[in-house]
Amino acid sequence: MKKVGNHNSISRILLFSLALMLTFSVSSFAQDPAAPAAEAAAPAAGAGDVAAGKALFNANCAACHKLDAKMTGPALRGVTERHDKKWLHAWIKDSQAMIKAGDAAAVKVFNENNKSVMTAFPQLSDADIDNILAYTSEPKAEPKAAAGGLSTDGGMEQGGVGVSNNVILGALALVMAMLVVMLFLVNNVLGKIAKANGVEPIKKEPTIPIWIAFARNQFLVLVTVIFLMLASGYFVYGYLMQVGVDQGYQPIQPIHYSHKIHAGDNGIDCKYCHSSARVSKTAGIPSLNVCMNCHKNISEVAETTATPEHSKAFYDGEIQKLYDAVGWDKAAQKYTGKTQPVKWVRIHNLPDFVYFNHSQHVSVAGVECQTCHGPVETFELMEQHSPLTMGWCVDCHRKTDVKMEGNAYYEKIHAELAKKYGKDKLTAAEMGGLECGKCHY
Repeated sequence: MKKVGNHNSISRILLFSLALMLTFSVSSFAQDPAAPAAEAAAPAAGAGDVAAGKALFNANCAACHKLDAKMTGPALRGVTERHDKKWLHAWIKDSQAMIKAGDAAAVKVFNENNKSVMTAFPQLSDADIDNILAYTSEPKAEPKAAAGGLSTDGGMEQGGVGVSNNVILGALALVMAMLVVMLFLVNNVLGKIAKANGVEPIKKEPTIPIWIAFARNQFLVLVTVIFLMLASGYFVYGYLMQVGVDQGYQPIQPIHYSHKIHAGDNGIDCKYCHSSARVSKTAGIPSLNVCMNCHKNISEVAETTATPEHSKAFYDGEIQKLYDAVGWDKAAQKYTGKTQPVKWVRIHNLPDFVYFNHSQHVSVAGVECQTCHGPVETFELMEQHSPLTMGWCVDCHRKTDVKMEGNAYYEKIHAELAKKYGKDKLTAAEMGGLECGKCHY
């Protein structure tokens, strides 16, 4: 038999190329450069403990003062450059005494801040005040640069030593191109071998197209038509049953209000803002005055509040929208009288023929807000969590036991019905919760 070339040469080339690719990739990622350790910054020189001063500032001063913005009182960063330390000690311990004594600087500060009376702090020692002043003397921190690890060109930086991702991807692309070329050469060699040995490629016999064969089979056509009709009916029914169901509806509001920050991080009770849910049919939209109970003194969020999706500047801008709506001048700390309406977008909206009373469920039945509205403390933007369909309400009435502990409203009817049904606990359905007139006019 005639031999054509070396049958093992192609396999060796493929194995060699694969080994080269793996070796290059492993050597690229296996580098372990030792990044120089960052030296700890030396503590700022000066009297007072800055860390202790920050804690004291947050506990005693933060309700009325900020470091870099005017609040009820003036901004305090660099206050030691504007006033003598001895004067500051006396002012902090009893500002009103200095004003009554006629101290010119004290009277000036009092008048410049709308004559707001500052709380006296006689309990603070001189060391405590020195710590607070040391904290206010700290220079303003520059915005932090993006965390290291990824370079702007897409490569990995490790103490200045490393291999760019682009170089690695380029090498892999080159290896793949070499494999494609070798496969083409293998195919060409095999074709020449077949031609040299007089081997002709087998020609496929013409076949009937599958769609023609399918059309000639009447049984398959009938089964397919029935299947398509049933499937279409199923999907049309499912679509029509979703008309008017807005589960997952999450509109963009004129002011970005984060339930996650308010109800979650800060633990504000739902009924503090939606107070009418306890006594009224509707939960109501809180007035902006409720927002200003807190935001009169909170004009910006903390750095830790920012998320990858929403920056600190974004949240601060939303607070400014609130100020524009109520006409609050945060610099002068007073209302301007110029207000703007906020056109909130309603999310939960039952049909007009459905009666639902929040107070009946919240105050009488003791149902938690999350039962219907979902884990709102985790929602960045509020959405309709439940379908709010009739079937959903009926299913809840059938499964939920009526809470009788301390519930005088249901005592008599519950005792009678419990005797009738021979059970201790009754569901809302067994107490008339499925009667049409309960929910429909």
